[in-house]
Amino acid sequence: MPAAPLAPHFLYGTAWKEDHTAELTELALRAGFRGIDTANQRKHYFEAGVGEGLAAAYRAGVVSRPDIFLQTKFTYERGQDHRLPYDPAAPLGVQVGQSLASSLEHLGTDYVDSFVLHGPCSGYEWIDADTEVWEAMQRERDAGRTRLLGVSNVSLEHLQQMEGGRLELPTFVQNRCFARDGWDREVRAFCRERRIVYQGFSLLTANRAVWESASIAELAAELNATPAQVVFSFARGIGILPMTGTSSAEHMRQDLASLQIALPGGIVGVLESIAG
Repeated sequence: MPAAPLAPHFLYGTAWKEDHTAELTELALRAGFRGIDTANQRKHYFEAGVGEGLAAAYRAGVVSRPDIFLQTKFTYERGQDHRLPYDPAAPLGVQVGQSLASSLEHLGTDYVDSFVLHGPCSGYEWIDADTEVWEAMQRERDAGRTRLLGVSNVSLEHLQQMEGGRLELPTFVQNRCFARDGWDREVRAFCRERRIVYQGFSLLTANRAVWESASIAELAAELNATPAQVVFSFARGIGILPMTGTSSAEHMRQDLASLQIALPGGIVGVLESIAG
């Protein structure tokens, strides 16, 4: 398995793209994204379309497989529709293997860089089913079919239960970020203390009132930036690896350009406090 960076600086999310998934995945790669996030959950993702977009970019010489950070997910049956990527009658550990094998076929690769549990079985606690799935994911990692592991849509309690149960902690945590909750402050703190990479999604869509506010608009004008660029720069400043799912080529370029924006000293803490 080729060596690769732990993670890119920005992730491109492929949820809810349906028939446009292939073209948007290729467009994102042409724009400069090197991290692609998907899931084997046909209800919200068209993973095979991601594979088509990757293949087109490979053929065109835009990128090669080692250039790309590919992340997919295992989703419990309750989060799926009828188009399941595994046998629902099989044990959970078998379902994990079947799901990842299907993902590798969809994506035209023999490994992914990150394999994520797409949310624990319960929204309130980590249960035995989650441990069974997590251990199966570790076996997939040990077999070389993924480099790293993550969990998504988790609470602080979930993570504390994992740690308390002496389970291997994830390399990545991926959560939706709400400004009203301090941008998931408690989970981010847990991750920071344990050197877990925190991936944040819905930074814009879940916080429209923040990034459309007068204060953000004023700061953006001072920096000759867009409000979205300010949000992404701010997110990185508080330790978030951001994800965007834009379908606009111009917004893709702008989002990536935010990597070059440095917020004035002290403004990151001020924004976190105001937003929280």
